Amino acid sequence: MGKFDRYLLSQLLVLFGFFSLVLVLVYWVNRAVVLFDQLIANGQSAIVFLEFTALTLPNVIRLVMPISAFAASVYVVNRMASESELVVVQATGFSPWRLARPVLIFSLLVTLLVSVMTHFLVPASIAVLRERQVEIANDMTNRLFREGAFLHPSAGLTFYIREITPEGVMLDVFLSDSREPSQSTTYSARRGLLIADDSGPKLIMFEGTAQTLRHIDQRLSVTVFDDLSFDITSMMGTTPSGRPKASELATMDLLFPTRDLVKSTSGSKAELLQEGHNRFSQATLSFVAALIGFVTLMIGSFSRFGLWRQILVAVVILILLKSFDNLMADFALGDEKLWPLVYVPTVAGIALLWVLFLLSSRPAIFRRWKRPTPS
Repeated sequence: MGKFDRYLLSQLLVLFGFFSLVLVLVYWVNRAVVLFDQLIANGQSAIVFLEFTALTLPNVIRLVMPISAFAASVYVVNRMASESELVVVQATGFSPWRLARPVLIFSLLVTLLVSVMTHFLVPASIAVLRERQVEIANDMTNRLFREGAFLHPSAGLTFYIREITPEGVMLDVFLSDSREPSQSTTYSARRGLLIADDSGPKLIMFEGTAQTLRHIDQRLSVTVFDDLSFDITSMMGTTPSGRPKASELATMDLLFPTRDLVKSTSGSKAELLQEGHNRFSQATLSFVAALIGFVTLMIGSFSRFGLWRQILVAVVILILLKSFDNLMADFALGDEKLWPLVYVPTVAGIALLWVLFLLSSRPAIFRRWKRPTPS
């Protein structure tokens, strides 16, 4: 690489790291506030809070990398143009194709980083996070069942057990649910059992009654039941599931899902295929995003008013490309045979890059559109 290539690549990498750090901190703070309310309010320690926030970082980094690459390329090219560095280099004979060489290397590095995140780090972190959520949910469930005490696991819920036998059978269960403003329900049962389920723990009550009071007309309805199931996860405000999600599976398993794998997950075959191919698509779209930020600012000739028009066009192109990507992903989720649509935004982005490079290498086209200066 020449000196200019190393200089431009170093500038891109430094700004990419800076923008990634800023965006990750912004996303992390927003996520940390939600996790803090959920975990600390449920009696978890600060160590658990830090563990959960650390496990969410890989997915946050994956999301901000394409945006950081785009912002870095736009910022560097705009700064070089404003300080006349770009004009000097172009005067020496560097075409937009030649100038794009360090940007191309930068885009490939970003694509490699995003690929590592999407194929390895993000699925692993999501899998560990789900396991920890299940462990904490079970721990909270065990703390919930204490005999001889009125417990309030969440707002509007009151729970009481008179006695728990050595076999785990709960005797004389009382549960008051007034979370809905329009009505309140009181459950009472002679016996109760806690069973595990794929969607979370369930409380099974036997030989009891459910009394529902409507607040509008103060009408009371009583239902006698032999057995009744109640979702315990709703009492804790979380819904952890023991079934793996598509986002935590290995890429090869997603690309070639078996019937047993589809049954064991919480998604359909179309969702598995879309998730697997989307990991490749997101990496290639990062490549396109970085180059779009560069080549769009190379269009047109030098202007003392800056490149704000080109920057605006680049932002609009990126938004439209991402919207198109979301649209194709929705189509792929609807039918397992439509997974090739996931790669359509990448193909469209590469075709658009080719057109933009052709326009940037012919600045005379834009001079013809300018209004002649009156003498």
